[in-house]
Amino acid sequence: MGYASINKKLVVVPEEAETVRLIFRRYLELGSIGALVVDLDKRGIRTRRQKLADGRIRGGIPFGVGGLNYLLRNRYFIGEVVYRGAVYRGEQEPIVDRKLFEAVQAKLTAGSTARQLKLKASPSILIGRLFDDRGNKMTPSHTNKQGARYRYYVSHAILQKRKDEAGSITRVPAHEIEAVVVEAVRQRLDGADIGQPDAPPGERELVERHIERITVMPQSIEIRLVTHYKQKNKDKRSKSSARSGRNSTGPSIITVPWTNNAGPGAKGVVHSPSQKSPMSEENRDALLAAIAKARAWIEDLAEGRIVSFAEIARKESKVERHIRLLAQLAFVSPRIVSLINKREVLSVKMTTLAKAAVPSWDKQRRRVGISG
Repeated sequence: MGYASINKKLVVVPEEAETVRLIFRRYLELGSIGALVVDLDKRGIRTRRQKLADGRIRGGIPFGVGGLNYLLRNRYFIGEVVYRGAVYRGEQEPIVDRKLFEAVQAKLTAGSTARQLKLKASPSILIGRLFDDRGNKMTPSHTNKQGARYRYYVSHAILQKRKDEAGSITRVPAHEIEAVVVEAVRQRLDGADIGQPDAPPGERELVERHIERITVMPQSIEIRLVTHYKQKNKDKRSKSSARSGRNSTGPSIITVPWTNNAGPGAKGVVHSPSQKSPMSEENRDALLAAIAKARAWIEDLAEGRIVSFAEIARKESKVERHIRLLAQLAFVSPRIVSLINKREVLSVKMTTLAKAAVPSWDKQRRRVGISG
């Protein structure tokens, strides 16, 4: 696959043209770019492989979500080029049927709308505006513990296993930081008197209307306000300064003292308290069922009935990373399984048990708190 520009004609060989058409057809059938990524990887379809002038090789790797999204929206494949927002007829022959192309665009747009509605419904009101102090976005995450859901914002660098690129703060409790940010902005708006409506906006509306960016630092939170607020406040201060003879501009950044209480964990995982509760019947049954399922996965893989974890993930409607983690439950020692069955161990989370399933059974017992 390659990329088109208005100044350079891209030559697509027949094999690549057929691959492009396959990608468009499969997306329409699957209805999801994520599912398309898995499908293309299973088929062994890779990006165009190019040799650079210095001898290095670029491409030849599995397609990602971003690359496929670009490809599926690229009008080059129907014989057009886009230049400065305008669409022109190109020199190249169409590769994809226009009817197929438009059907794909409609499905992409519908998917985008659905994602926006999902974001609107999300309780995480700071999504898209929260960053760590090295510029990484912080994305919502959560964990469930004893029937309660705990929400967090986690640095993308941590989620993408780029720990050395993460900022000073990698995880923050969602409820706490949302409350601090909303209160700080409300106080600034009340003090600025910039013609707010009689009915104060809700928290989500307040964030969307007035906040441009939030940066989390070790001892403070920096809240950058959007342009329209800065301008209104600047105009108001300018009038005040003219009367007093001083030159001043309205503040555009709010800095709030703050201490992170989320602890050092990653991905929104709540650490177990020192006083663990006894294992319930529900916890036991869930663990035993998960162990049995993991053993079946490993057996299917060994016997060739299933070819990859990606295939299991599709069948279970889970992400592959989660399946790979839970598959470790197949190697939990027989003694631990027996104790779980008898509920003679303290309550343990499924992911904790999976991570404890190392080759050494002695280490497994120590990790789940079993002596002897």
